[in-house]
Amino acid sequence: MGTLAIVGGGLVGASLALALQQGAKARGWNIALIEPFEPGSEYQPSYDARSTALSYGTRLIYQRLGVWERIAERAEPITQIHVSDRSRAGATRLDASDQQVPALGYVVENAWIGHCLWQALDDEAVTRHCPAEVEQMQAVAGGYRLTLTAGQVLDCDLAVLADGGRSALREQLGIAIKTTPYDQSALIANVTPGKPHGGQAFERFTDDGPMALLPLQDNRCALVWTRPEEDAARLAALPEAAFLDELQQAFGYRLGGFQQVGARHLYPLMLIEAEEQVRSGLVVLGNAAHSLHPIAGQGYNLSLRDTEALAAALLSGSAKLGDIGVLQAYHRRQRTDQWLTVGFSDRLTRLFAGSALLSVAGRNLGLLGLDLLPPAKAWFARQAMGLGVRER
Repeated sequence: MGTLAIVGGGLVGASLALALQQGAKARGWNIALIEPFEPGSEYQPSYDARSTALSYGTRLIYQRLGVWERIAERAEPITQIHVSDRSRAGATRLDASDQQVPALGYVVENAWIGHCLWQALDDEAVTRHCPAEVEQMQAVAGGYRLTLTAGQVLDCDLAVLADGGRSALREQLGIAIKTTPYDQSALIANVTPGKPHGGQAFERFTDDGPMALLPLQDNRCALVWTRPEEDAARLAALPEAAFLDELQQAFGYRLGGFQQVGARHLYPLMLIEAEEQVRSGLVVLGNAAHSLHPIAGQGYNLSLRDTEALAAALLSGSAKLGDIGVLQAYHRRQRTDQWLTVGFSDRLTRLFAGSALLSVAGRNLGLLGLDLLPPAKAWFARQAMGLGVRER
């Protein structure tokens, strides 16, 4: 017996509940999922829906959880990734057929993923507290005491903090974070190109920051445009025609002329790493544990690998729920994966952010080298797919 409280029912929290629910029933555990915003019972598609790039490795995890077939109904496969440096020779192409996989990754609307996950939860194993928030967390003998917004008090043997990169509870518990500012903002929007995207994703590096265009259903593309903070704010405020004109100049005409842009959102960018991820009776998970630059689309995929590893650790053996030895073993198992993935993302960000001559020359040689050296290209592709070798 025991109670596990998942604070945050977004994609990471809901995935953890799904990964644990069958084993929890067998062990007599109660899973409490606490979330302020429940996904609607009926999914409503929207032009402006935010989306996430799921790696091929993430597809495999969701297949093991039995939910991929449903998610795939609105997943747009990435069959090719074109990586280039604007107006320079450096370029490389990653192709799913070269890696012998059906797709390098998939782009899916967040709302659809959330809908599929919540629909797959078993009410006999998972108690949903929604809408609800945790106002206070207090360490008590044998676990944590959570005080919810409605005044309800919930005692648990294990609390999993999955409430996002700006977690107030993480701060309340005195968990320090290390931040690495990039002095950039990501402008996020959906756009419609003039030509069919054909499942191609584009990563284009400019002197002002990287730009990604990811394929979505209905011939839309998800735009992630990284710029210096002031310039990103200027772009966000432009009239639609002026914005599309600047986007066209920065990206070019590989997809024809851009026809439409939806709502634009700005997100200041920094690398955030929690200095503690486990305590007795406590795990910090998802963006609350590590928030990455979106340049290589690694953040959510790393969090889902953490989630699967945590579920496996909790369900192995017969230790008490919240046992510090089990949680430390989980963290040791994931530490190398986290270190490699965070380092891969951070180094890529720094390599492709600068306009200095040496930086430009280095990244162009790197891209040309990837295109000319199949082993290096295969390694890069496996990192992007979330399948890189990660010693445990």
